[in-house]
Amino acid sequence: MIGLFPLQTSIDNFALDSSVDPVSLIIGGSVLAAFIIVIVIINAKKGTGVSRKQGGGGSSPQPASSGILSGFKLRSLARNIGLNSEQTKMLDYVFRMDMVTDPEKSISTPALLDRHFRKTYRVLEQSTPQKEAQHKLVVLFSTRNMLENSVIGGISSTRQLKEDSTLVITSGKDKLNVNVISPKGDYLLVETPRNVLGSQIKIARGTRLTVMYFNKSNKGFSFETRVVGYISHNGHHSMQLAHSNQMRFLSQRRYRRRQGSIACFMNLVYVEGSGKKQRLIVDKRKLGGNIADISVGGCSIKIMAPVQVGARFKIEFPLGDVNVAALGQVLRSNRTGMSTIVHIRFLRVSVRSMNIINAYVYEYGRE
Repeated sequence: MIGLFPLQTSIDNFALDSSVDPVSLIIGGSVLAAFIIVIVIINAKKGTGVSRKQGGGGSSPQPASSGILSGFKLRSLARNIGLNSEQTKMLDYVFRMDMVTDPEKSISTPALLDRHFRKTYRVLEQSTPQKEAQHKLVVLFSTRNMLENSVIGGISSTRQLKEDSTLVITSGKDKLNVNVISPKGDYLLVETPRNVLGSQIKIARGTRLTVMYFNKSNKGFSFETRVVGYISHNGHHSMQLAHSNQMRFLSQRRYRRRQGSIACFMNLVYVEGSGKKQRLIVDKRKLGGNIADISVGGCSIKIMAPVQVGARFKIEFPLGDVNVAALGQVLRSNRTGMSTIVHIRFLRVSVRSMNIINAYVYEYGRE
């Protein structure tokens, strides 16, 4: 970008001089105006164009600039979601890669969001060097997972709540149900909570509260707020709460999970020794099974033989044309007829395997 520096001159130098030729002033002004126009055009082309980074055995497209205003909006959304600086940069990269002009709409539309992330995944997957590409994929999926557990579901602010919606307020050890009177205005207006006997409970001003909300589809959201005060509204005593733009989606799982039927092998793993001399011994005997569902955090496997809760296994399975391996521990097992469903938490997964699992779960890969 071409920098513009302040002119090193005194304001007295701009006083009119009767000896200056008016024609010269007009020509000089025209030249200066033309120079400024050229700078604006050059910067505009740089902001909207797409360049390519050369060398290193491969090239990756550099997405167009998203603009100052959309950049401010994106950073505000990222801050509300809880993204760190690296995840915020990745989200900006994803949106610029697909030339997104309305970040808020994309974030609140899962199918649209996956389209943007899928495109970036396929670009990063082919990037070199591979170690750097794998790290970027980790950031990509961690960012997508944060969005998964945030505003997805169509509501990101308490201003979007409907009148008569029921909220569950946690105050100390108590959980109190109140209805929304009005989400409009400077504060969220709700009923004053009551105890089981029907008496009003007046929570002190300034008290911080955790609030949950469930929509008609039974999707849950939570947000933090504080008691601002109390007013009379249409003859009813009402409580004022501070608005929040940090509505968080209450995901049933920490990570997205995908169902399927993937053949796998399990080897029992023993722990030998203790402290720094501790090592893992993999039993040569294999158990065959089928993965019924999987996430980057674990999986459920259907096997014929019963296994002990707490046992550790090396699990190997194919995803596409790549073999994946992970060390897992049995959390629980359910006997169903002749077979057993084993629920396993992953203890160790390589970065590459973790990215492959995420790509499968989010359906970003070419299957």
